[in-house]
Amino acid sequence: MSGAQPLYLSAGFILEEGFPLSDLKKIVESMAKAAKEAGVQIVTGDTKVVYRNQADGLYINTSGIGTIPDNIHISAERATPGDSILLSGPIGDHGIAVMADREGLSYSTSLISDAASLNGLVAVMLEAVQDIHVMRDLTRGGLAAALNEIASTAEVGMIIEETAIPVRPEVQAACEMLGYDPLHVANEGKLIAICPSDSAPSLLAAMRNHPLGSQAVIIGNVIEDDHSFVEMITQLGGRRLVDWITGDQLPRIC
Repeated sequence: MSGAQPLYLSAGFILEEGFPLSDLKKIVESMAKAAKEAGVQIVTGDTKVVYRNQADGLYINTSGIGTIPDNIHISAERATPGDSILLSGPIGDHGIAVMADREGLSYSTSLISDAASLNGLVAVMLEAVQDIHVMRDLTRGGLAAALNEIASTAEVGMIIEETAIPVRPEVQAACEMLGYDPLHVANEGKLIAICPSDSAPSLLAAMRNHPLGSQAVIIGNVIEDDHSFVEMITQLGGRRLVDWITGDQLPRIC
């Protein structure tokens, strides 16, 4: 999300005594496939084994390194009144898919996590518009947390439109049933980008030409606001504050 070209990853494994080797093999093969698709190398790592019931099966920690071109300057501090806010696609898929699996919920439609490596999408975006001010992935805390973090850092406000934010029907249904707000649900394959409004159409077109941004939309604008509030224009035309979430809707898994 800083515009870097990722190059290398480390991977550290903390295994419980007795963890099935077949499961470990499946995980390692999946990691190798994902790394190859992302164009990065897993170059170092470590393995530790702890007593049974001390690691919930398996913990994996990773760290990465890459290079940022000299002409790329992406930072939350650069969000500027008048900028447009773009979203790469529907929100809430990951958090609801994980929650549904954990709680044994079933739906008539199949919902899967949106987990994806976004470096390919980011590269396409930067090729189209180099002056992207901010990018942020929508992981813990979802869209609401990301927007509030940026607004607070840049000391600006934001206005987003509820009708512009894509949410899959099955995600919306699950949120209504469980009492969740899709704006706060975690994502693992979505991002927001903030850029000058005159560059927004070009950036949107570039995002839509990539598989991971095919449903990208412009959802709002950055405004001047001494309080750094994030507000949403609702479907009924009113306004409501999009605040930080209190607590965790979904227990942290990454």
